[in-house]
Amino acid sequence: MHSHDSSSGHVRTPEEHLLAVHKALGAREVVEVAAESAVGCQLARAVDARVDSPAFDNSQMDGYALATHHLPGGSFAVGETIAAGIDPSVLYPQGIGSDIVPVMTGAMVPAGTAAVIPVEHCQPEHFVEAGQGKVDVPPVDSGQFVRLRGSDIHAGQRLFSAGHVVNARTVGAAALQGIATLPVHQRSRVLLCTGGDEIGGAGVASIPDANAPMLRALCQRFHIEVAGHVHTSDDPEDFQQRLRAAIEELRPMAVVTSGGISHGKFEVVRNVLGPVGGWFGHVAQQPGGPQGLSEYCGVPVISLPGNPVSTAVSFRLFVAPVLGECTEPMSVMAGEQFSSLEGRDRFAHARLARRDGRDVAVAVGGAGSHQLSQTVAADLLVRIPAGRDVAEGEDVKGYLL
Repeated sequence: MHSHDSSSGHVRTPEEHLLAVHKALGAREVVEVAAESAVGCQLARAVDARVDSPAFDNSQMDGYALATHHLPGGSFAVGETIAAGIDPSVLYPQGIGSDIVPVMTGAMVPAGTAAVIPVEHCQPEHFVEAGQGKVDVPPVDSGQFVRLRGSDIHAGQRLFSAGHVVNARTVGAAALQGIATLPVHQRSRVLLCTGGDEIGGAGVASIPDANAPMLRALCQRFHIEVAGHVHTSDDPEDFQQRLRAAIEELRPMAVVTSGGISHGKFEVVRNVLGPVGGWFGHVAQQPGGPQGLSEYCGVPVISLPGNPVSTAVSFRLFVAPVLGECTEPMSVMAGEQFSSLEGRDRFAHARLARRDGRDVAVAVGGAGSHQLSQTVAADLLVRIPAGRDVAEGEDVKGYLL
């Protein structure tokens, strides 16, 4: 069956393969979701402020609101207290008069307020009730401790840019604007396929299925929903039946497979999906050279190599940016020399460290595609261009894990 598949002699660059995956999957629909449910997601489009924030001039302190004529200081009578949530125009329809006005933190200040002085800066250092005596006030600068309307943001200003990754503060800022939902890309639902006859068995030559739980965790990390899982055998007919049944039942947006795509005798994924128009070939990178892209029962299938490190690296490069919530590659300084490979880009596991006030990338673990335990301390991939070693201090491209 290998002679009939759509394997290509052309070795793709990582960018070419990523573009092919993008084209096969198409753009995800933009949907409005509750702001809290959007945490960790990138905004699909910009969001503008609906109202001024703060919505009104308010006090930053528990203290006294002062008019301009109070600013030089002096001894003043005290008016009625304005608590947070009270409309001051009810108590002071003409604004501040001769009396200073007790105001609480967050309370709307009355018209004519030039500054607020904290109660502890006055004599006495506690609030005096209206008609119960005078308060000595020191000189005060105009504008002190008054939060002006719109001093955070004005209605119509850009609140969040497209691509902004929603965090807890985003949710709070949206709530202040009365914005309940945010525009994000629809969450992808994928069917995972891992296995082979040697995977998950009880024999001495069997191998635990690390890729299935790892892929589920990667999906969770990048905000991808797992619709289900198919365990592949080395029997093409059996694999076809399992895959077709799962697709018909679960209706995933895409299928992600791991293993079975190289040139061995039992490459069941390649043997089944290659003859129906799939591309199975190589990407000029290490780890993760063998890659596949096809369609089955009308659903796009992204096929990753089976070695665990290669699976994880390939997922980050070709699945997360298309189906999940994934930040763009960043520039980071090499904290040591990274050696290159001839003819293919190397993606080395590294961790971010601080050195002289800068983020630097320090290598983690070995280069073997089976050495998964040696990669667990990594928080990014560093890309070393083919045939060009990266010296310590050089800028390199980093992909956050």
